[in-house]
Amino acid sequence: MANIQAGPEPSAGADGSHPVGGDPRRWWALAVLCLSLVLITLDNTVLNVALPTLAKELDATTSQLQWIVDSYQLVFAGLLFTAGSLADRYGRKGMLSLGLVVFGIGTTAAAFSTSADALILTRAFMGIGGAMIMPSTLSILGTVFPDARERTRAIAIWAAMAAVGIALGPVLGGLLLAHFSWGSIFIVNVPVVVVALIAGAFVLPTSKDPSPGRIDLLGSLLSIVALVALVFAVIEAPDKGWTSSIVLASFLVGLGAVLAFVAWESRCDHPMLDMKLFRNRGFSIGSLTLMLGYFGALGTYFLYTQQLQFVLGYSALRAGVYSIPFAVALVLFSLQTPKLIHRFGTARVAGTGLAVITLGIALRALSTPSSGFGILLVSLIITGIGVGLAVAPSTGAIMGSLSPDQAGVGSAMNDAARQVGAATGVAVLGSVWSSVYRSNLGSATLPADVPAAAIEQARESVGSALHAASNLPAGSASSLLDASHAAFVHGADVAVLVGAVVVGLASVLAFRFLPRGNATAAEGSDLLAAEEALIDTVPGLEGPEGLR
Repeated sequence: MANIQAGPEPSAGADGSHPVGGDPRRWWALAVLCLSLVLITLDNTVLNVALPTLAKELDATTSQLQWIVDSYQLVFAGLLFTAGSLADRYGRKGMLSLGLVVFGIGTTAAAFSTSADALILTRAFMGIGGAMIMPSTLSILGTVFPDARERTRAIAIWAAMAAVGIALGPVLGGLLLAHFSWGSIFIVNVPVVVVALIAGAFVLPTSKDPSPGRIDLLGSLLSIVALVALVFAVIEAPDKGWTSSIVLASFLVGLGAVLAFVAWESRCDHPMLDMKLFRNRGFSIGSLTLMLGYFGALGTYFLYTQQLQFVLGYSALRAGVYSIPFAVALVLFSLQTPKLIHRFGTARVAGTGLAVITLGIALRALSTPSSGFGILLVSLIITGIGVGLAVAPSTGAIMGSLSPDQAGVGSAMNDAARQVGAATGVAVLGSVWSSVYRSNLGSATLPADVPAAAIEQARESVGSALHAASNLPAGSASSLLDASHAAFVHGADVAVLVGAVVVGLASVLAFRFLPRGNATAAEGSDLLAAEEALIDTVPGLEGPEGLR
């Protein structure tokens, strides 16, 4: 298959892109972009069902499990703006290809990690690749589909594939863990990377911005330092104490980096993120509600899969299958949000969606070690419905507040808000759970035949409790496991209530401050550009035609 090349035709874009017109190979190009996207969306959900296995196989503590999840998300979020800027400057196809190579190297290294710390580092390296891939896919899509009508269809397929990755991850992870070692959940990405690289070399066109601005290296560095330092402090606080020197130092470094970032971006003539944008309530509140929604939904999801396996005793495959309702509910209701926004307005739909998320995760607090899967299932479905309703209007508020030439900033902000919300949700709610779990297990009344050393080991995590119980007589083991299950569920109940309060606050903000009308139709906005970036954060959204 010949490469889709830029010709000298007059229809070539002003940014140096080369539309392929009616060339049927553009659909092959879309397939490569979708394949690349699935790698990113699948990676986080496939990992969720593997956390209990990693706790056993790598003897990972709760803090390490959180970092295995968060290291990828933090690096991904921190580099989004920089990666997008580099892609515009040096070429989007090249950035996508380099991202696939980095991701492939990282996922191979992750598969053969021999310790939790090594896996954390390789996951962070994968995050670099993810940040290179994500901004490039949608930019290239716009190049290969210059016709607006066809681009609508292409975006619908692209977005649907993102949803496929979310839904497929837990099931694929469960299947692999049932038949292979835990490294298989990473090594399975390698053939996909190879196919995407080879196919992309033949069917993807080249494009870049002919007049890019200067790269804001200092802003990028400060944002990364701020994110890593603050989340490190939150994750390590339960282990080392909230007033320990290293935790306090991390908080101070993180806050200092935030202040320095704001100061620099406010006076820099080529800012990575223009601080003036936050004066617009649609942009600032839309970003905040999007972040807080992901904070609650994804932070509680981190505990959900562990409860299925550690407390209810489900296999990884069964836990994966039982995670599907969340993705299905999210996709089905996200498809309806364009019509709802058109009828009821951004503020009402976003506020209602966030209120539904609040209800869904608060229901988790009713669960007990003996309540089974029923409450968790209802909670999961309601939360998925809320996420499906909330994300689109929050994103629309961001994009509707910007002029067409700022669409790239809005898209990057969407991705960053989502990633930061998910990462801090896992960190904060995981830390709340860890603190309550240890406190309850330490104060639990256990029979005298349960050794103090076993109790102390069990306080590290519920996975450690399983390991400690395996070395005890049946009666003592049962007592220790019952106590650890009760402590786990109580800690999770407290954590989800914290998450519910945070998302409830976001709901109030959305009702009060988001635009009353259809934000995506705000004056001065290019509707199609806004919808493209909107779909970027809403798996399953059926393209711009759904907003008509």
